[in-house]
Amino acid sequence: MMKSINPYNNETLTEYKPHTKEQVMINIDKAQKVFLAWRETTFAERSRLMTNASNVLKVNKRKYAEIISLEMGKVIKEAEAEVEKCAWVCEYYAEKAEGFLSDETLEMPENKEAKVVYDPLGIILAVMPWNFPFWQVFRFAAPNLMAGNVGILKHASNVPQCALAIEDVFREAGFPEGCFQSLLISSDLVEDIIKHKDVKAATLTGSENAGRIIASQAGDQLKKTVLELGGSDPFIVLKDADIETAAKTAAKSRMVNFGQSCIAAKRFIIEASVYDQFLQLFKKEIKGMKQGEQLDEDAQYACMARRDLAEELYSQVKKSIDMGAEVILEGEKPIKGSAFFKPYILGGISEDMPAYKEELFGPVAVMFKVDGEKEALRIANDTAFGLGASLWTKDKIKAEKMARKIESGAVYINQIVASSPYLPFGGVKNSGYGRELAEMGIKEFVNKKTVSIGE
Repeated sequence: MMKSINPYNNETLTEYKPHTKEQVMINIDKAQKVFLAWRETTFAERSRLMTNASNVLKVNKRKYAEIISLEMGKVIKEAEAEVEKCAWVCEYYAEKAEGFLSDETLEMPENKEAKVVYDPLGIILAVMPWNFPFWQVFRFAAPNLMAGNVGILKHASNVPQCALAIEDVFREAGFPEGCFQSLLISSDLVEDIIKHKDVKAATLTGSENAGRIIASQAGDQLKKTVLELGGSDPFIVLKDADIETAAKTAAKSRMVNFGQSCIAAKRFIIEASVYDQFLQLFKKEIKGMKQGEQLDEDAQYACMARRDLAEELYSQVKKSIDMGAEVILEGEKPIKGSAFFKPYILGGISEDMPAYKEELFGPVAVMFKVDGEKEALRIANDTAFGLGASLWTKDKIKAEKMARKIESGAVYINQIVASSPYLPFGGVKNSGYGRELAEMGIKEFVNKKTVSIGE
């Protein structure tokens, strides 16, 4: 059975019988039949239905937010904001998709004619994580359904209620049955789905290891993938920055979703002359955050999404401390069998420690004191990851020059790293490849067909 468990109190919320391989194959056949009709629909019709999906999300915001909160541990304020963001991305692509995928005329010599047209591919498999269980899915589904593709979701096994609720959103919005399907399956069936002749591509948001597996399986079938993997985002503060604003934003960036975000700031690289001031403010902000049960309207964090995740994070912290890391803010060892965790701030980090080399997927901040911009850039880039970066300085000309030297998919100057429908999202190095969102995102899973016209 696939269980939905409240990580705050370890109570089983509900159980589901997983889909069998035979059921999965039947669902894929259904998706293919739907695709053959769906690809012929007009943008106006797709836009109408996607707008409906946005409205379904808005009307049922509290219901969906409570499912998110109780199933993966996110506080209700953040869960409601997540649902609102999903409605936003639906509205964005309902408005923008037709323009993004309009035929593109190419410049040709001798008055010849040519253009690029954008055709849907077919069934796209999405393998999605638990940390933003609605947003990660909708930022895949909205552009792909608007492009004329159909979607199959393999969600994280600890959020089955979220998976089924998302399918219900599209059903209630009026999308054809089978246009978007959630499969309650274990990871061992993913390869069979990728091998199916009618599944044309796959996208994954998850760990490095999962990304390597999906890329290998899809590559063996010569099928395209988009991967959004881990991150160890630097938060760089130069001496001429607004230190108070930077520190408050840093605390928010580290603690959003209780630190369980690929684009959460994780490594804080601060110029020496402002290090103490920044650290004092940063520590105060984190210590002042309130922990509570998920549905507590005043709580700023509750618990981690699973017990094993809390234990794994503490193991990384303990090993780093045992190797000589300085404890600036001491959390607590998780109670055995509990998903509770208390935030840590660590300093004195050396290159051999887990806190230096690995992604810390939870409320642990790692501090670096640097002498200047050159050292800040060296440490920022000395990581296997390259998803996002935040850079703080009042000198915007200098900031743009430094941004070009930071090895990441995005650099946010004097602001928190965040995803938006308007901005391409994705990484480099071990953070993956390809882009989601904006115009780039909708063009990942279409056939960019060249049409050359003779006399």
